[in-house]
Amino acid sequence: MGPAEASREVKKPQPFFGVYLLYCLNPKYRGRVYVGFTVNPSRRVRQHNAGRKKGGAWRTSGRGPWEMVLIIHGFPSDVAALRFEWAWQHPGASRRLSHISGKARKEGTFFFHLRVLAQMLQVAPWNRLPLTLRWLRQDFQQELSPPPPQHMPLAFGPLQPGLTQRGRRGMVGKEADEVLCSLCQQLVQDKDGPLCCPHPNCPLNAHLICLAEEFLQEEPQQLLPLKGCCPGCKNTLLWGDLIRLHQVYPSNLEEVESDLEETHWTDELKT
Repeated sequence: MGPAEASREVKKPQPFFGVYLLYCLNPKYRGRVYVGFTVNPSRRVRQHNAGRKKGGAWRTSGRGPWEMVLIIHGFPSDVAALRFEWAWQHPGASRRLSHISGKARKEGTFFFHLRVLAQMLQVAPWNRLPLTLRWLRQDFQQELSPPPPQHMPLAFGPLQPGLTQRGRRGMVGKEADEVLCSLCQQLVQDKDGPLCCPHPNCPLNAHLICLAEEFLQEEPQQLLPLKGCCPGCKNTLLWGDLIRLHQVYPSNLEEVESDLEETHWTDELKT
């Protein structure tokens, strides 16, 4: 039995990393917003509304109710999401966003944050990530100007329970150590195995570098691919999706993610 026959579909929960925008519905604080990072949106908004003692942030505690109106998800790692969160919270301190003017005197905080978001999605590295903009409250939706890159879809409504789970092909048995790269025909000896196309029955197994070079043929001036045509099945693939599906995460990931979410250092800033 060869490597192709040794592959199989393995259902593996993939981690969810999102950066969200809260809107305060309390008449006393109405119009205030909060930007945060989460691995579980429904749990996180409950924590914000329950107060700091229940895991909420200092800046939202006692000022609810808060509504999560927008979330950006699809980040390949917690680090990527946390960096995005920090820049969105502090655009004036981010060298990537130095071109964005500060909040105008008559500009609402909500609209200022959307203006910053629109600009963030146009600059590297965020403009090359496979992100999704999801309006959880459609009545809050606003058109971003400029609009997001074409590869970033717009979605509406709550996240579906299975949204953070994807199928992943894995190699089993001793053939896992005998996989040949579909592009260079050399053994794949990466500790995490080959990059595999997520489409069913696609035979692609490739070194990360080989597939990156293949994708970059259409964008030779770039260092990181955005997307490309799968050499095996000819479907268009987003590079960020491939990397996210390829990563191996610890068995206690949920506990690690909760720690990142609930003790993020920016919650302690008293502004």
